[in-house]
Amino acid sequence: MSYDPPRPVGRLLLTPDDKDAPERTLRLRRMGLGERPDPDLDAFADRLADLIGAPYAMVNFIDVAGQFFAGLHAPPRARHSSERPVPRPEFGRAMTRDHGFCPHVVVRRRALALEDVRDFPRFAGNPVVDEFGIRCYLGAPLIDSTGMTLGTVCVADVRPRPWGPEDLDTIKAAAADLSVRLERRHADGFAL
Repeated sequence: MSYDPPRPVGRLLLTPDDKDAPERTLRLRRMGLGERPDPDLDAFADRLADLIGAPYAMVNFIDVAGQFFAGLHAPPRARHSSERPVPRPEFGRAMTRDHGFCPHVVVRRRALALEDVRDFPRFAGNPVVDEFGIRCYLGAPLIDSTGMTLGTVCVADVRPRPWGPEDLDTIKAAAADLSVRLERRHADGFAL
């Protein structure tokens, strides 16, 4: 009989257990993903932000160590009419697994639409809400042909926003398309 020690109480309970992380890490490294910015994935994130009309768009790979945004679209510092700066994540491209919503998408293997993250106790206390001002999120898993979830394609905004069926279809289609393109690029050694 094995003994599982109790899990710590607090923020760690909000991060889902990810039993596939070691295998995913190996798969990502073999594919050359998740360790450095990728101009092709930045361009993909730019197109996704334009397509959905969101200020933030990301291609995020999740491994045993954390999250890495290999593709990132973020607006330049903008100002509200009150001259207060709009929050912009200054975390660079790496985050721990207890930040954000993508780890939930990866473990669930399903899209996640949060119109106002503060409406969900599980997500309202997430560090990206308080530290970066993120108020809504829409993400879909990047699932390759082996069935491995490599990461996510996602968008976020600093204001609550309703995600409609068209937005959900768009993010799912973008994730499916990118998954195929990533595998093809790996096999052929070409850019996206």
